[in-house]
Amino acid sequence: LVKGYHLPPVSFTAEEATALFVGGEMVKRYTDASMKAPADSALLKIRSVLPRERQDELDRLAQVTEFSGDHRVPLGLNKRTLLPIKQALVGRRVLNLTYRAKDREEDTARDVEPLGLVFYGDTWYLIAWCRLRQDIRHFRIDRIQDLKVSGERFAPHEDFSLKKHLEQGNASQERTDVRLWFHKRALERARKESYSDLAEAKETNSGSEVRMQVFSLDWAARWILSFGPDAEALEPPELRAEVRTLAEDLAKRHGD
Repeated sequence: LVKGYHLPPVSFTAEEATALFVGGEMVKRYTDASMKAPADSALLKIRSVLPRERQDELDRLAQVTEFSGDHRVPLGLNKRTLLPIKQALVGRRVLNLTYRAKDREEDTARDVEPLGLVFYGDTWYLIAWCRLRQDIRHFRIDRIQDLKVSGERFAPHEDFSLKKHLEQGNASQERTDVRLWFHKRALERARKESYSDLAEAKETNSGSEVRMQVFSLDWAARWILSFGPDAEALEPPELRAEVRTLAEDLAKRHGD
């Protein structure tokens, strides 16, 4: 900096400080151990530049804020994977992976060029050009057995857009129209958890019939069962049969 130049003091409004606090807590909750320490350090630095009254507000906010309910950190606390992947993404460095694909017992060695990182369905995915398969692949982070950031840099994929890639992937997946019934006390939860819009078809005395599109009848059947008596699969018949089979297996497991 030119001598005599001074940066203005950092100042956060109460709303900005609150947003940063909540964001930091979400980072610690939904990422792995490699991101926890940087998040703690960043929050500490933010607190250090806040005026005393703002620090007191954050203390009170921390006391009255809880992130409860079912959540899953895909990697477990003993793995440190997300931060190295982010560093490789920024530096355009090749990643050397040991990866275990679904339904396979053996691991494969993969050299990949990281292109993006996505979180959906409670799971982190690495989007990368796989040199072994010579194509773009999605790698579930929790199936990466070992990872190393190599010193090799790769040329940018100028024609790749992560947003367009995900949009094309969603558009190409085959979907099935289903009709479901939800009790009125479960309808709000269904709206929050469904990954497609619920179109209400007909109201009943105790709930509503809705229509939606799903990528997997197996997923839909398990989701419906999670509501217990507050949900029912109406159509198609294949979905009703899937729910019935799962329920029968569950009953047998809990029988005498």
